[in-house]
Amino acid sequence: MNPVFHRQAGRLFAESVDLEAIAERFGTPCYVYSRAALEQAWRAYDDAFGAHPHLVCYAVKANSNLAVLNVLAQLGSGFDIVSEGELERVLAAGGTASAIVFSGVGKREREISVALDHEIRCFNVESRAELERIEAVARGKGVRAPISLRVNPDVDAQTHPYISTGLRENKFGIPLSEAKDLYRWALERNALDVHGVDCHIGSQIVSLGPFEAALERVFELVDSLAADGVTVKDVNVGGGLGIAYQGEDPPEAGAYVRSMLQILGEREATILVEPGRSISGHAGLLLTRVEYLKQNEARHFAVVDAAMNDFIRPALYDGWSEICSVVQASPDVPVRLYDVVGPVCESGDFIGKQRELALSSDALLAVMTTGAYGFVMSSNYNSRPRACEVMVDAEQMHLVRRRETTAELFAHESLMPSR
Repeated sequence: MNPVFHRQAGRLFAESVDLEAIAERFGTPCYVYSRAALEQAWRAYDDAFGAHPHLVCYAVKANSNLAVLNVLAQLGSGFDIVSEGELERVLAAGGTASAIVFSGVGKREREISVALDHEIRCFNVESRAELERIEAVARGKGVRAPISLRVNPDVDAQTHPYISTGLRENKFGIPLSEAKDLYRWALERNALDVHGVDCHIGSQIVSLGPFEAALERVFELVDSLAADGVTVKDVNVGGGLGIAYQGEDPPEAGAYVRSMLQILGEREATILVEPGRSISGHAGLLLTRVEYLKQNEARHFAVVDAAMNDFIRPALYDGWSEICSVVQASPDVPVRLYDVVGPVCESGDFIGKQRELALSSDALLAVMTTGAYGFVMSSNYNSRPRACEVMVDAEQMHLVRRRETTAELFAHESLMPSR
């Protein structure tokens, strides 16, 4: 548990705010974020670089709430985006276009054009076809497009297969064997400005080995290009550093950065890094209230008001998050093994299984470590309004996204005319 979430007299607090007070004021389900935790996590990366030229680009896909992005923008963060929508979010939150890198395998022509209009820092290019499209759009606009090639080093990230991106069978990146020819092609185009090289091998990686193996292969390419007279200005090492959900022991951000700088050695390059989960993951939790306690022949169930539409990681990735009572139960409430489940009509609708909890029928629970890939992956399945989001700043609580209404769920739909 992040220390900004702590117990005091048997009650769980976010910074200096009682979480039960947040639930009473804003209802449940409700995502709660800590400004202090976000700032601490981002500064851990930034400080570790010291005086070395660098840019910490927060991966917006992890949590794209405007308040989260604004807190990071105020620190001077760069941003890693994967869509026009994320670009517009970053700009609306006060981010600087010149500190934005645009990743993703399927950039549309309009997205490329809009990003060029805003003069972003760089496109992370995933294929020859994409590079040709960027060149054509830039040439048509009479500008030069800044690009880095995202190479695929064929390194096993040792993570869940759905979030592994650096193997040859993955859809991401350009094979190292093809990269040099593509660099030569790009250097011959007046509409392209070659910035550097990019590599991202996956997410929730809990050891330095895969990062180091990938970067060693990237620098083999960099050195080979240098021998041909091609200077790489930027080296983007991607993101993917994991966090502790259930006993994992991932490296700290400082150790990760120091390892990257050691491999860089005497080479001169600006280092870009794209952390997402490791900045926002521990900075958030999900509040949910028990609606019913149910028992059958095999299990005890706690049916809560949050569901897989609110938090899909358990159903999608077998994701595990600690679940704890916001207010400790009285000693006479028995501790049982509960499956914490939601009201959605799917057997995959669970928040956690076989958890030791002492629960009453209206207990308030906190699902920890849900600040990344929590609300941002939520949906309106079963026509359920999405949760509200609250940011805590010391003793203050700020509603940073209100709960949707049921009317808003179908506001963009229309009836068929009568026959």
